[in-house]
Amino acid sequence: MTDRLPAWSLFAALIAMAGLPIYIHAPKYYVDSYGVSLASLGFTLAALRLIDVVQDPALGWLAQATRPRRRAGVALATAVMAAGMIALFAVPPPIAPLIWFALCLTALFSAFSFLTICFYAEGVAKAETLGPQGHVRLAAWREGGSLLGVCLAAVAPVALMPLTGAPFTLFAILFAILALVATLAMRPEWQGAPPAPTPGPFALFRPVLADPLARRLLLVALLNASPVAVTSTLFLFFVESRLVLPGWEGPLLLLFFLAAALSTPAWSLLARRHSTRPVLLSAMALAVLSFLWAIALGPGDLIPFALICAASGAALGADLTLLPAIFAQRLARTGRPAAAAFGLWSFVSKLSLALAALTILPALDAAGFRPGTDNPPQAIWTLTLIYAGLPCVLKMTAIALLALTPLPPTKDAP
Repeated sequence: MTDRLPAWSLFAALIAMAGLPIYIHAPKYYVDSYGVSLASLGFTLAALRLIDVVQDPALGWLAQATRPRRRAGVALATAVMAAGMIALFAVPPPIAPLIWFALCLTALFSAFSFLTICFYAEGVAKAETLGPQGHVRLAAWREGGSLLGVCLAAVAPVALMPLTGAPFTLFAILFAILALVATLAMRPEWQGAPPAPTPGPFALFRPVLADPLARRLLLVALLNASPVAVTSTLFLFFVESRLVLPGWEGPLLLLFFLAAALSTPAWSLLARRHSTRPVLLSAMALAVLSFLWAIALGPGDLIPFALICAASGAALGADLTLLPAIFAQRLARTGRPAAAAFGLWSFVSKLSLALAALTILPALDAAGFRPGTDNPPQAIWTLTLIYAGLPCVLKMTAIALLALTPLPPTKDAP
């Protein structure tokens, strides 16, 4: 294919494989393999997440400043990400396991964030070469690959278990091989730019923040990502304590991500035919209906919750495909610095995760909820309201804000 969109999908899968699933696998691996306590891991992950949130605007500035040498910068960051993965899972800690865990994740997620910002920023220019609806078309390939990468990373250690006694070691090695292949496939796509003076971080972000529509879209992104942050934080607790379905967490989580991945081509097609905003609003409404249904579930409701996972996963596919496409097209039309803008976009997305961790878990604790034990009905009801009720409120607020946002009315514009 002359447009080389499969290379974009492959690179998106690589980045995604270093994302959220590692937060799922790495803590358990270090508990089982090195006896690190859950409490110390939890504190370390919270601190790392805070660093990850704060550094994104700085990485956006760095991505813009190094744009003339983007191929070299991307290659270096990819190498750091692969090395961080191997060090995390395939190298016995040469120092205290908890310190090694923190150092490896810091390197891995710093490279991950830098690559994500560069990747989305480069996509703004790429989409302009794809003709009408180029942003939506690129987003479908990119987010479809990303979600498949999440699914692969989620199931790979289990799938590799029959082949080796060290599945995480093999996973890290395969990840490094994929990193090399994806970097070579994507290399022609990094166009860079002629050398030019780069303003300081605040001056670089000012044009983006001065645009009222860009600010509105960043706020929509924060509100729209918050429900997923809430449900992701509480998913395991909800399945274990509200639904009383221990052992089904993994299959249900996989179903959620598969539904998101498989839905992206359909959302992209619908957006190209009917305009992006009404399609995105419909998907957001589907998410609200899913959350409302979840409020009514009780112990043993496996099939209804599986349907909810499929529906909410499909709605997430639209969120990840269409909302970044709207933001990217705005940047293309106004000529705002894309790397800095997506540094802010990444910042607000991760901010929702940080806020969820800082507020939701303490609220559950205050309500008397204790994981893995018999909880009083009031604690279970609090868990249910936060898991399913709070996302409804946040999502409906995002729907109202997006509906009132003055986007270009043309059918061809996402």
